[in-house]
Amino acid sequence: MSSRAALWFLALVLTLASAYWQRTTGPTYPARGQAVLGDTEIRYRLMRTHAGEGDQPVRIEVPDSRVRGTVVWRRYPTREAFREMPMRRDGDWLEAALPHQPPAGKLEYQVRLTRNGETASLPAAPAVTRFKGEVSPWVLIPHIVAMFMGMMVSTRAGLGALAGHDTRRLVRWTLGLLIGGGLVLGPVIQTQAFGDPWTGVPFGWDLTDNKTLVAVAVWLVAAWRQRRGQRGRVAVVAAALATLVVFLIPHSVWGSEIRWDQPGTPRANT
Repeated sequence: MSSRAALWFLALVLTLASAYWQRTTGPTYPARGQAVLGDTEIRYRLMRTHAGEGDQPVRIEVPDSRVRGTVVWRRYPTREAFREMPMRRDGDWLEAALPHQPPAGKLEYQVRLTRNGETASLPAAPAVTRFKGEVSPWVLIPHIVAMFMGMMVSTRAGLGALAGHDTRRLVRWTLGLLIGGGLVLGPVIQTQAFGDPWTGVPFGWDLTDNKTLVAVAVWLVAAWRQRRGQRGRVAVVAAALATLVVFLIPHSVWGSEIRWDQPGTPRANT
């Protein structure tokens, strides 16, 4: 394997690891786990985001017909009393549905199972789910591809700069991908999902928007250094490191939410 191919391979591995971390540690990743009720082990996967119209399904596989289930829920963030909703059985599954909320509305909920006086709560602390509008795949897929490629080319540029390679073309590609995926398609997705094209600085603290802004800014500096006739090696390495760090921040942190607990403040970033 040539040195350049090895750098591309390392960039791919680092990008995949970063993307996996960002996805699985974010607030919209499903709540997963297991609980024991009597002599039965129950595995669960509860969704923490719901797109489009309709209620959010809540389903848990529990073959034991003696087990009964209830979903308790309330709007988040509030101190309202939890409401109870019995789950219905469909074969091996217990099912219910959380009531639909407007985009950026959140609910916290928990499944409570009982069998012959024994109880189990899934998860131990209520999960929080956020509702959003349906996002067109014609926008979402190019956005995901552009951002992933932007992260990978960014990492490759940093590795190339460390190795003493000419990275000017890689810097231009990184900027184009991050701007196209993050600053062009990103606001379209935000508008379709939550009705706001931009909720980062100066309008809010949405970290998904803000980390894109930081990444574009540091690469603009690197490109500027190169346009002045310098190789900008330090600037390229610093931009690649900054991009890797900011994209390790879990997706959807401090995202749009309706502040049910603050009348007169219909939406904020938390």
